[in-house]
Amino acid sequence: MKAQMEYGPVCPIPISEYPQVLMAHGGGGKLMHDLIENMFVPAFHNPLLGERHDGAVFNVGTARLAFTTDSYVVKPIFFPGGDIGSLAVNGTVNDLAMCGARPLYLSAGFILEEGMETEKLWQIVRSMQRAAEEAGVALVTGDTKVVDRGKGDEIFINTAGVGVIEHDLKINPKQVRPGDAVILSGDIGRHGIAIMAAREGLEFESAIESDCAPLNSLVRNLIDAGLDIHCMRDLTRGGLASALVEIAESSGHQIFIEETKISVRDDVQGACEILGFDPMYLANEGRFVLFLPEAQTERALAVMNAHLHGAGAARIGKVTDESFGVILKSRIGANRIVDMFTGEQLPRIC
Repeated sequence: MKAQMEYGPVCPIPISEYPQVLMAHGGGGKLMHDLIENMFVPAFHNPLLGERHDGAVFNVGTARLAFTTDSYVVKPIFFPGGDIGSLAVNGTVNDLAMCGARPLYLSAGFILEEGMETEKLWQIVRSMQRAAEEAGVALVTGDTKVVDRGKGDEIFINTAGVGVIEHDLKINPKQVRPGDAVILSGDIGRHGIAIMAAREGLEFESAIESDCAPLNSLVRNLIDAGLDIHCMRDLTRGGLASALVEIAESSGHQIFIEETKISVRDDVQGACEILGFDPMYLANEGRFVLFLPEAQTERALAVMNAHLHGAGAARIGKVTDESFGVILKSRIGANRIVDMFTGEQLPRIC
């Protein structure tokens, strides 16, 4: 006789607090983190997913591959420094690069709203073509669907990517070690402010463009330099703060950073002060953090500063043998705990 199955209220998300999905569940902060960790990870648990990285790394025959997927719902679809098409290609290329992979092939799924101007669609397709050529990848398969007028905000794009790993390094958050240096590849916050300015029709004294860019060639240079890279993470939703908190949680080590070492352009800082934003939590689409042994810091910085997308790279902190989160030494010398936002500063950012 088969054992009787017992059913009960088992949803891991606190229904009484969040009976419906909120915009903040997609914003890169604590609510999104809780949704992933408490619902999706337990439901789909497996060793590859358990690495908590930007993509899955696995072997197929003798080849070591990385696989990732992402969806793009940015509003507006055109913004200073890019558009939803270039963002979709670069975002997926960067996720593969953060795994230490050389990106090879992408897929693209288009969700189109009835009534979208075909000229806009053509601009986006051309932008994707140019971004793919710059990153050295090929769009090899895809899908197109159309939804009712008013149901799709013109266009959403889903991409997936496959890359090959051609070295013996294991690059993921669990490889972070006490004594590692933390290196930031450049200034932060430009993508978030560029989106906000375009969305709200704001004008600043100087034009602020998104930092949207492919990072794979810069990462390739770091790997070719023979550096012992432990972890990399691109700073998208939730910004620098959320990325560091996630890495600290996954590694089980404390990350100590210094505010004076973190580069924020004056125009971005000014916009943040006017709008009440914290640049530590603003999205970026061409920036990443790198963890590697302290002794290799100068070599890594030399490689990064010699590259277009790494100019301005700086060591911003270190990993300690403490087991508590992220600590920021402020400009006035006081230490404070860095945590994820419960909600979000800006929705529909990527």
